[in-house]
Amino acid sequence: MDVYLIDGTYELYRHFYALPDATDDNGQEIAATRGVINSVVSMLEQGATHIAVATDHVIESFRNDLYDGYKTGDGVPPEIMSQIAIVETALEALGVKVWPMIEFEADDALAAAAVKAASIAEVNQVLICTPDKDLCQCVSASKIVQLDRRRDNSIRNETGVEEKFGVKPASIPDFLALVGDTADGYPGLSGWGEKGAATILAHFKHLEDIPKDLAQWPTIRGAAKLAATLFSQWEEVLLYRQLATLRLDVPVFEDINELKWLGPKDEFEAICERLKAKNTYKRVQKLICPKV
Repeated sequence: MDVYLIDGTYELYRHFYALPDATDDNGQEIAATRGVINSVVSMLEQGATHIAVATDHVIESFRNDLYDGYKTGDGVPPEIMSQIAIVETALEALGVKVWPMIEFEADDALAAAAVKAASIAEVNQVLICTPDKDLCQCVSASKIVQLDRRRDNSIRNETGVEEKFGVKPASIPDFLALVGDTADGYPGLSGWGEKGAATILAHFKHLEDIPKDLAQWPTIRGAAKLAATLFSQWEEVLLYRQLATLRLDVPVFEDINELKWLGPKDEFEAICERLKAKNTYKRVQKLICPKV
């Protein structure tokens, strides 16, 4: 079996900016929710059998306690925030496993689920449905891959991660610690760009492996300055790596069959009526009763 793990927050943002506005009878914005549900139904129509969605039920997480500058919900359009609970409810009514994250982030749930699913012999491949670079750290050979559904359904395996970033998946948290991640709110180290970070981490897998003796470094422009910055901000870069490292101890599932789609719940029809998505309901009915 193949297991599909979806970043619901990313999908909600993606559809919010891609679709025209639409509201339910109470004036609540629903276009992005409807887009997410239709997208998941398309995956089921294409043969997905085991599927789960992780969402950021709240934007803040334990990482905000570690670093004051970490991303928050400030500035997120209320039209997106107000749809998080709606999309969670709609997906659950569709019969899809949902992990609404509060203490952790959606990325943590996806990482934990990917690693756990990949350890199961019956699982052929785990496809993490997001192009987010944070999830690159979970990619393993061609067993755990990233699926970019936004564009051309391209798949990024371990070789693809190395081609994109110049480092192996295990070094992605170290890479992000050096170069920073503006989307998540931590700056990285001054002077450290992607090329320099990749050059160093291709030789020294993790930060702790980087020697203070510059004679052991590969050829890199401004090595002395980069080293001075790195070792003078050692505690900061270790903190940034901690922020970038996804947690694998998130409770996700006990049995892989918890992710198997068995059809919608009774309330799905009412959800579709609220979303003004009668065709979506008909599509799902055809999935469970092909002759309908």
